Amino acid sequence: MTILDLSEQALRSVNAELQSLNGTQSNAEYEIINPRGSHALAVGLNAPIAVKIAGSTGYYCAGMNKHATVQVAGSVGPGVAENMMSGMVVVDGDASQYAGATGHGGLLVVRGNASSRCGISMKGIDIVVQGDIGHMSAFMAQKGNLVVLGDAGDALGDSLYEARLFVRGSVASLGTDCIEKEMRQEHIDLLNDLLARAGVDADPAEFRRYGSARQLYNFHIDNAQAY
Repeated sequence: MTILDLSEQALRSVNAELQSLNGTQSNAEYEIINPRGSHALAVGLNAPIAVKIAGSTGYYCAGMNKHATVQVAGSVGPGVAENMMSGMVVVDGDASQYAGATGHGGLLVVRGNASSRCGISMKGIDIVVQGDIGHMSAFMAQKGNLVVLGDAGDALGDSLYEARLFVRGSVASLGTDCIEKEMRQEHIDLLNDLLARAGVDADPAEFRRYGSARQLYNFHIDNAQAY
């Protein structure tokens, strides 16, 4: 394992070393120590490598991730795994606002809580939050799955498209055009797979599914007050 020490190396240098690896290089392992809340750490990775960050980070940690597995042994600031394409990002602590925003693929796991706008405009990413999520989560979410083992704040799934939302706890309120939907066997199977990939032991039968009512796809005068 290669150790990268942010008390001795500049952030730009650490990121450059990780970004220099291409998609054909695999099995390399890195540990970043003394992150000291650094912003934009381990961003733009494009190789199937493993990166462990020993401590908490600032905003946009592991943004634009592709192929890599990034584990943060702490909490993260806003925008963790923003615009992620593939790979896996695991946060052992809590996540601030808009975790997984605009993500196209891959899996984001938050062991603690996630703040407001978790999964905003998600486009194919899978997100599993073991704690609670804040208000306006999955706002304009287009594709992918958001799994919440705790509670969800106000306006869940506001202006939702075709993303699937699974919540085990309570939901403070649903956003515009978001409704509860039937939990069929296909969704039980999907949830089983997501929980297993995230390393979470939970019963899919305890979750409720939420999705789009599909009333806002095209303008209709009867829905004018909802826009």
